[in-house]
Amino acid sequence: MKKMKKALTEEQALIRELSDRLVEAQRPIRILDAIKWDDHIKDEFFKSHFKKLPKVNKEYYAKNPLSFDPKKKTAEFFAIEHDIRKRIGSFSGVSQMMQRMSQEYRLAVDMLANRGGNIFGKISQQLYGSSDDAFYTNAPSLNDLAKNVSHTLDNISKKTDNVIDKKQYTAEEAAAILSKKLSSYFREHTTDPKVIVSDNIVSDAAAGAERIKMKKNIMFSKRNIKQLEVHEGWVHLGTTINGKNQPICTFLSKGVPSSTVTQEGLAILMEILSYASYPQRVRRITDRIVAINMAENGADFIEVFNYYLSQSYDEEQSYAYTVRVFRGSTPKGKPFTKDLSYNKGFIEIFNYIRLAINHGLVKHLPYLFVGKTSLEDMRIIVDLVEEGLVVKPKFLPPQFKDLAPLTAWAAYSLFVNDLDVEQIAFDIKGLLRK
Repeated sequence: MKKMKKALTEEQALIRELSDRLVEAQRPIRILDAIKWDDHIKDEFFKSHFKKLPKVNKEYYAKNPLSFDPKKKTAEFFAIEHDIRKRIGSFSGVSQMMQRMSQEYRLAVDMLANRGGNIFGKISQQLYGSSDDAFYTNAPSLNDLAKNVSHTLDNISKKTDNVIDKKQYTAEEAAAILSKKLSSYFREHTTDPKVIVSDNIVSDAAAGAERIKMKKNIMFSKRNIKQLEVHEGWVHLGTTINGKNQPICTFLSKGVPSSTVTQEGLAILMEILSYASYPQRVRRITDRIVAINMAENGADFIEVFNYYLSQSYDEEQSYAYTVRVFRGSTPKGKPFTKDLSYNKGFIEIFNYIRLAINHGLVKHLPYLFVGKTSLEDMRIIVDLVEEGLVVKPKFLPPQFKDLAPLTAWAAYSLFVNDLDVEQIAFDIKGLLRK
């Protein structure tokens, strides 16, 4: 006999109603679709032999109109925020979360309304951060991290490649393999996530609501497929499906920009914990910091494109990666800073996990997967789980099902952080001779 669902209380039903309104209101806001560049821009740039800046401005974006009226959409979010405060108060955790999410959606609407304008990049920095942001007072910035990691990678370039790095699978073959892996991981879900091949994405792969797109006409290795399984499948699809399983706080099925930072950071961490990452992958996401930093400091499209060429990317890759920096803006404008999310989020999640374990809060770690969470909301999420307003995640990576190994790693990690690496290097320099 099918188990009957427990009826919601009056309070729970009210939260669900407001949550559903928030989800519905954000539905037409598709940031990446609204700022993409078409193939004509690429063709013209290549025809000029990379000498002429792409012709992208406000008029160009106007040819790809938004699917909503920015003024009306902003007013809709203001109305939702008003009703949240009116009906469930201003200070409860769930109220604070929904109000902040609505405010972020308003900022996203404002950013898209200013495609091709000077304010676009400033709002992007407010939503996703800047390459000059420090992690705490007088701490190194994201750009400092990129320089440090790049120096390390210079010493190990190509020295870790092996048979699983061989590009031997077409996009269609890789999609079939990945689909099988994810069907097993999500076997208790009502439907299998779809993996399709597409020529309409900038990156090699991208996760949507319940499907993953893989870029047509490129080859994949076994390691690529493993990385996509973990990053796009376990994390991005997993948190989406867990969010959709929320009976009350349905807003957790959709992510605001701040949740992008947390979700991408969690995905990078999972790549590392699952042995799915690799030096070239790390190089690619740290090079994005350098490219964004260049644009934030006045470099134009051609200068960033030439930077990528100097880092041994081919012309196709260099163009695609440079577009990621300037999409939504202009070839001379301030950048779209979303691609900082990977490294920024990784550092934040890495330290959150270590400190949570150090403070004995191990049981809270799986809550990172309850939906499209933002790290700043984790305290509230914990309370909402205890109150029964948020259910625990159904789909969890193995590292978060059995937390013992992760806890052991963190116990050592906090101590190792206090060691003087330069002094250790001096003491054991004889062991490091080539």
